[in-house]
Amino acid sequence: MISASDHAIAVYTGVFDPVHLGHLDVIRRGRRLVDKLIVGVGENPEKTPFFTSEERVQLLKQVTRDMANVEILPFTGLAVSFVSTVGARIILRGIRTTSDMEYEFTMSLTNRAIDPEIETIFLMATETYAYLSGSLLRQIATFGGELDKFVPPQVKDALLKRARERRT
Repeated sequence: MISASDHAIAVYTGVFDPVHLGHLDVIRRGRRLVDKLIVGVGENPEKTPFFTSEERVQLLKQVTRDMANVEILPFTGLAVSFVSTVGARIILRGIRTTSDMEYEFTMSLTNRAIDPEIETIFLMATETYAYLSGSLLRQIATFGGELDKFVPPQVKDALLKRARERRT
């Protein structure tokens, strides 16, 4: 049985390539629900990231430094295994669209089959950020578009710098 103390830690996993205002909205809202929120920076084997894992961790640390109960950690492998390793019993997930919901529902059932003690909590995206995605932002940066409405300033600078590096 899960005790109340098991709910003190939740884990929000993602690739965060790059971290954007939608991610930060989920982090801000999610951290109010638990004593500690661990943001797990993972890999997607089906994608080639713009930023290394270390760079993504550092960007997240910069933009969450004022959030006392948030910790940023890299991980490899299955998110459900990472959640268990850090002693959490809650996975926090953001949902933007109905297609996200279908994917996340399937993933939560799979995670529960792997570890029945871990629960998934879904936070619906704030309307302002529901359309944001890392791939969209990487495209905007690559073509020199405006990013101010989508990412914090330090992420914007890093994203534009990386896009310039990739063009040369």
